Amino acid sequence: MNAPRLIVGLGNPGAEYEDTRHNAGFWLVDRLARDLKVSLAPQSKFLGLAARAGDTWLLQPTTFMNRSGHAVAALARFYKIEPEEVLVVHDELDLMPGAIRLKQGGGNGGHNGLKDIQAQLGSPNFWRLRLGIGHPRSLNLKQEVVDFVLHRPRAEEQTEIDKAIDRCLLAWPRIAAGDFAAAQQQLHGKTV
Repeated sequence: MNAPRLIVGLGNPGAEYEDTRHNAGFWLVDRLARDLKVSLAPQSKFLGLAARAGDTWLLQPTTFMNRSGHAVAALARFYKIEPEEVLVVHDELDLMPGAIRLKQGGGNGGHNGLKDIQAQLGSPNFWRLRLGIGHPRSLNLKQEVVDFVLHRPRAEEQTEIDKAIDRCLLAWPRIAAGDFAAAQQQLHGKTV
């Protein structure tokens, strides 16, 4: 399998969205950039904040979530990165806080960021690192989904999401090497 050449964290730009559940992808890419000792900087031609770490690009689109594909496609086309070499990190309603799933391809599950990336890349075959944020119903909340994803997690949920991000960073060497099967084994296991 190919090692990923583009890691995309999904979220919404602006201070008012910074700590919201929908920005979980941004949180992981921020931490990864720190670990790799690179700084995300504005790149207008890629419609986002970007940094290069060796052969790998990190990207946080500065478009809103539902237009994320424009940023992903701009960078991927410029550097001739195939969909199979793209890893998109995003929040996942269908997983409880702290759960992680790494997979290639599939549908978009109603996630507007994924929907736009599929449309702009012309393929669903990119990798997805799904960070569980829970669903308002599974967390016994009455909020509508749109409202839920645009609010910050409760303290106990944030703790679980942070632990999941820690586990993803521990699996990074396997992901970076393109050993997705080993990374899946490591990430899909029980939380410690």
